[in-house]
Amino acid sequence: MATAFRISNWCSVFWLFGSCFYMQRIVWIYQVLPLPDASRTKQRMEMRCNKTIIRQLHCVQGRYRILLKCRAELNDSHVVEEKEESISKATLIWRAIKLPMYTVALIPITVGSAAAYLQTGQYFGKRYLMLLFSSVLIIAWLNLSNDVYDFETGADKNKKESVVNLFGSRTGTHVFAWLLLALGFTGLTWVSVEAGSLRSIFLLACAVFCGYIYQCPPFRLSYLGLGEPLCFAAFGPFATTAFYLLQSGTRELSISVTIVSSSILVGLTTSLILFCSHFHQIDDDKAVGKFSPLVRLGSEGGAKVVKVAVGTLYSLLFILGLSQTLPFSSIVLCALTLPVGKLVVSFVEKNHKDKTKIFMAKYYCVRLHTVFGAALAAGMVAARMFARKQLPHAIIL
Repeated sequence: MATAFRISNWCSVFWLFGSCFYMQRIVWIYQVLPLPDASRTKQRMEMRCNKTIIRQLHCVQGRYRILLKCRAELNDSHVVEEKEESISKATLIWRAIKLPMYTVALIPITVGSAAAYLQTGQYFGKRYLMLLFSSVLIIAWLNLSNDVYDFETGADKNKKESVVNLFGSRTGTHVFAWLLLALGFTGLTWVSVEAGSLRSIFLLACAVFCGYIYQCPPFRLSYLGLGEPLCFAAFGPFATTAFYLLQSGTRELSISVTIVSSSILVGLTTSLILFCSHFHQIDDDKAVGKFSPLVRLGSEGGAKVVKVAVGTLYSLLFILGLSQTLPFSSIVLCALTLPVGKLVVSFVEKNHKDKTKIFMAKYYCVRLHTVFGAALAAGMVAARMFARKQLPHAIIL
């Protein structure tokens, strides 16, 4: 590419010199002709010559720009390859652990517990920790089994941070993942039996089933573009409502409008994380027939969807505030997270075509999910405390 660029530059220089000699020759011819004829002929030939030279200069300029663009793209590709190759194994292991992603287990429990405290004034610390630990195990099952099944279909062929690609054991990863699921669901069942809530067991089983049909054969509904709706249902209405019932301290607690609204907001932010996590895998997903929403829409269309989703989140928050479905304190605190939402939108709009930078989009969404969920829960706790105008009940251990 560089050699072609230099050759083109020298050719352009020689051509310009040739054009100058050609102009001098025309002037000499004009001088030989009689004066009246020479002046008219000179004007005509100068106009034709100037037009020809201008057209040729435009052609040279176009070739020059194309060569510069190709050279820049070549340099950028080399930089990207060097960056990808320079990633250490420790960094890849950290990416494979996906520690920030476990907030999808923390936020539904926290919001559900805060909604139960708002309605009953009770909070069970030991139960909260047991639910959190069990949920983390189930999220680990989701991540590991997803790596296993995507490795089988070839979707993770170029994903260096895949657990299977890192450690090279598909069977070991699969067995360990299902062991984590068994331990996690046992913990959730134990808490549900202790609380005496059969509805919670049913809702949690539905949430786990959504995770199963999302990725596991023969369903693999994520390959049909249904991953985001399943994620919304699992972490929103199912999980958040179940944790609300488990933290209420009573078997007869009704499912209020507040918890339904809160679970919708939690489900929306969680599904946004899943949506943005596929930006850097569009080509790989398309190659193996995984028709996620981003594959169907493209990166530019996906950026517009992110903008609409964030706008819908805060619009829905405003509507719930006007209808007094959520406490006023939750509306105020969640509104303070608007800069984080704008950060997500601007980052995706700016970098949706850059495969190396767009990788961070899901972590920006995790940040939005965390601060929005924490603000929502803190607002409900504050509403209960100020309504009673006294200290809340002691934490029951």
